[in-house]
Parts: sequence; C-alpha cells; structure tokens
Amino acid sequence: MNNKKRKVADIALKLFIEKGIQQTSIQEIIEKAKISKGTFYNYFSSKSDCIADILEFLRYDASQQRIAVQIGKDTGDRNVFIEQIVIIMRLNQERNLSPLFEAILSSNEADLKKLVMQHRLYEMEWLSNRFIEILGDEVRDHVFDATIIFFGMMHHMLFMMRITNTTYSLEHVVDTLLSYIELIVQKMLLNETVLIPHSAIDLLRTNANKKQVKIDDILSLADQLQQNYLFNEDQQDLFDAILSELKRDRIRKTVLQPLLKPFQKCTAESPISSQAQTFTNLVWYFLRNIH
Repeated sequence: MNNKKRKVADIALKLFIEKGIQQTSIQEIIEKAKISKGTFYNYFSSKSDCIADILEFLRYDASQQRIAVQIGKDTGDRNVFIEQIVIIMRLNQERNLSPLFEAILSSNEADLKKLVMQHRLYEMEWLSNRFIEILGDEVRDHVFDATIIFFGMMHHMLFMMRITNTTYSLEHVVDTLLSYIELIVQKMLLNETVLIPHSAIDLLRTNANKKQVKIDDILSLADQLQQNYLFNEDQQDLFDAILSELKRDRIRKTVLQPLLKPFQKCTAESPISSQAQTFTNLVWYFLRNIH
C-alpha cells in the first residue's frame, strides 16, 4: 500500500469533514498535504476518486484487523464475530466518517452516493456471509433480511444513545442486538418468510457497482433458463415475447416493460423463480439505461 497516497487521503478526509466536500478544493488538499498538483493527480483523478480510496483504506484496515482476530479461532465463534463487527464501528468513530456519509447522502452528487452504497454493500455482504457461518447454512435464504434488520437496529440504537447521552459499550450493544437477530431468524425459518430475495440484492449489486448491463448478458441468461427449465404454455409465450423484443434492432420499451411483471408472476412458484426474477430485473435495469 502506498503510504504517501494514504497520507494525502487522510488529509483530504479531515478537510472534507471540517469544510464539506464541495467547499474543499483540490488546491487546498494540495497545499495542506504539501505536494504538487501532478502528485495529487498521480494519486487521484478527482475528489470522488479520493473519497473512493478513503473508503477503500477503511475496508482494508477493517479486513486486516478482522483477519487478525480470526486467526486460530473457530469461524463459528460468536465472541470473535462480535469483535469483528465492532472493529469497523470503531474505525468509523475514530475517523469521524459518519458526518461525511451524512453529507454525501444528503447531497445531489450521484457518483458520491454510489460510493457510499458500494461501501455499505461490501459491509452487508461481509456480515451476511458471517451470519451464515455463525447461524448455519439453513439461514442462507433469510440472511439478507437478517443483515438489513441488524444494520437498522444498530444505526438507530446508537443514534438514540448518542443524543440521550447514554453510556454504552459497542461490544454490549452488538452482543444484545445479535441475540435479538438470533431470535428473529428462528421466526423467519419457522414462517419461511423472505422479504428481500437474492435477486433484489443482485440488482443492488448491479446498481452499486455501476455495471452496464449488456444485451448479450441478458440473452445468455435467457439461454440458461430455456435449457434448464421446461416452461408451461403461458410462461413460454411471455418468455418468447420478451426475447423477441430484446432481439429487435430497436427495442420498444413500451412493448417490453408490460411483459416483465406477468412473466415474473407466472414463474413465482416455479423451481426457477429466483433465476426468472434475476432475468426480469436485468431486463428492467437494461431498459432504464437505453434511450
């Protein structure tokens, strides 16, 4: 890791928090860091790129500390899990990142909002994978719901504790909320309830990572669906109509969009419901980005 680049990123972060992102100029960062303009642009292409690296450094530090805590311990050790969750919370506090996140999310800067979304998605995926290791593979279908509920409880609990000046330890808060999640997950399993399907998370990943969905990707997934599943007559008619539009030289949104929900609905109880929903989500996202 480039320590000089990181030092500049740390200086930029302090300025962003003190003055605001839009109010901080690249020239101010250069002067504060005592570097040349060429050096800054050798490290970062823009302020947004600088913020991307600030978040990347945070994730790197958290991952290194989490690995160090895990070494020689059982992956299912609940106390290790609690300590790992607390690590990034402490790093956020030490670097005073909450005001930066809040400023970005309340701004009109779409690119910066995507950076925060990416950062939170990385953390959600880490937590989801660890939930499976801690609670068992049977929670896999419910793990995103559990992750979102945990983050929501954590965010609002810490907010209320701060504004009421309540004394707390992060370990105790995490331990307590984790015990609630363990009970909630049992209820999810009992009721077979899933609010956020995997296909919705796939769409979130596509949005967060700014991946351009290509028609070839959609057609490739369509081929997989056709090969792995025998559609009934209604499903096949809708599927053929969708493919027919996708293969046109000029795709007609007004024709294609009304076909997506009926196809998703008629495959909802089928063995390929998740794949079919991913397919329709990708088509929807593709249509959003064509003119």
